Amino acid sequence: MKILFLSQRVPYPPNRGDKITTWRLLERMSRNHDVQVVAFAHDDADERAAEELRRKGHATTTFRLNPRWDRVRSLPLLLTRRPLTLGVYGSRALQAEVDRRIEAKSVDLAYAYSSSMGAFMLPHAGIRRVMHFAELDSDKWRQYSERMQPPMRWVYRREWRTLERFERQVANAVDENVFCTPLEEEIFNARMPGAPSAVVRNGVDLAGYEPAPELAEPAHLVFVGVMDYYPNVEGCQWFADEILPRVRELVPAAHLTIVGAHPTPEVLALGERPGIAVTGFVDDPRDYLRRAQVSVAPLRIARGIQNKVLEAMAMGLPVVGTTSATQGVDARHGKDYLVADDVEGQVAAICGLLRDTERTRELGAQARRFVEERYDWEACLQPLDDILNRLQPER
Repeated sequence: MKILFLSQRVPYPPNRGDKITTWRLLERMSRNHDVQVVAFAHDDADERAAEELRRKGHATTTFRLNPRWDRVRSLPLLLTRRPLTLGVYGSRALQAEVDRRIEAKSVDLAYAYSSSMGAFMLPHAGIRRVMHFAELDSDKWRQYSERMQPPMRWVYRREWRTLERFERQVANAVDENVFCTPLEEEIFNARMPGAPSAVVRNGVDLAGYEPAPELAEPAHLVFVGVMDYYPNVEGCQWFADEILPRVRELVPAAHLTIVGAHPTPEVLALGERPGIAVTGFVDDPRDYLRRAQVSVAPLRIARGIQNKVLEAMAMGLPVVGTTSATQGVDARHGKDYLVADDVEGQVAAICGLLRDTERTRELGAQARRFVEERYDWEACLQPLDDILNRLQPER
């Protein structure tokens, strides 16, 4: 089958959440199908990544995105009922390319990753279409609106409502809607009843994330994530303001390393505080995971599945997270990881681990066993094969 794969970012290299997923989807689909990638390139690094995909044999066409200018360009949509998302990720050139390929009958199925990419296949009811939401983006904007002050609260509330209407339109038009957890599918079914849905869970590279407990540094905490992403920034600020000072009162040697590209000025300022280091981009975040005693995931805004949690667990690291950060993983509090949503609970969980090396290793070992049993990519992507086989065109 010939598949047109529409991706919001170039699906390579697998060095951030969405690229981890899209690369795995592309690699799996390409085993049995002819896949053509059409994606936005956000920067020069994306252009180089697209060239690497072409060298690997994956036909890839990119359209350059200028996020700052495109946000400005989308502002007139505030006077309409269209979500700003469709302005930021709008492109007449990309739409024309999609139209050309579908109208030339050079593809049998269109597969869009993220709701903004679903817009490009929406006009084409004549072919099979799959909308890979992973999670509902509209619900992210709802969460943002609850934490912001006016006027941004109003902007995010508007985006939530307008994007949800658009997501409903796409969901009812396509042959399948895909989510990364049963929880996300449940939310979708409650808000958009009657639309088809399936779950294709994210996995983790078990061979690439091997535990190395002998390298762990005492009292070393780590957070890994892209550091211009608001939920990561907000979570780290909360942790630095409210939790880490309390932890250091009880365990003075405790220190946190924030690992991830594009740190905002607010994040860089955290690195000036006692006990906090901010790395910015690193070639291999696993080096920092190996050196940590505990991984923290203090996200108060989150949906879907957090790859940072899966990867830390695969490394045999005990994870202390919030409900928002861990709920998509569907593991057990107290056995596979520790969950706390308030400052007191976070401090107690972290200090308990830092003071008890045996408990730390035991929880980390169980975390590794859990992901081995549930999150191997080969098993997680089997439902994708089933979806594509079911949607094969009749010859």
